[in-house]
Amino acid sequence: QVQLVESGGGLVQPGGSLRLSCAASTSSFRIYNMGWYRQAPGKQRELVATITIGGVANYVDSVKGRFTISRDSAKNTVDLQMNTLKPEDTAVYYCNTNPPESRYWGQGTQVTVSS
Repeated sequence: QVQLVESGGGLVQPGGSLRLSCAASTSSFRIYNMGWYRQAPGKQRELVATITIGGVANYVDSVKGRFTISRDSAKNTVDLQMNTLKPEDTAVYYCNTNPPESRYWGQGTQVTVSS
C-alpha cells in the first residue's frame, strides 16, 4: 500500500521555526508534482506550497518568503521548512500529490503556533 507519512509538527512560539517532512513508502512519487496542504479548525483545506518533478516551487501568498518546500528523490521525501511562524499558521499539515488524490491523504501533522 502506497503511503505518505507526515512528521515534524509541534508547538512553537510566534516567530519560531519548524521543519515538516513527508516520507513516501515507494519511489513512485518521483513522477508526481507534490504539495503541502493545511487545514485550520473550522476552515477548508488549502494548498500551501507545491513543487514540480523538476524542483520548481510555488507558494500561497500568505507564506511566501517564510516557507520553503524541497524534495529529495533519492530519499523519497518532501520537506517544508517553515520560518517566522505566525498564529494563523496553526493547522494540521498534509502532503499529497498536486493535484491531490484522495487515496493519499494521511493523518497529517499538527502545527500549533502560540505563546
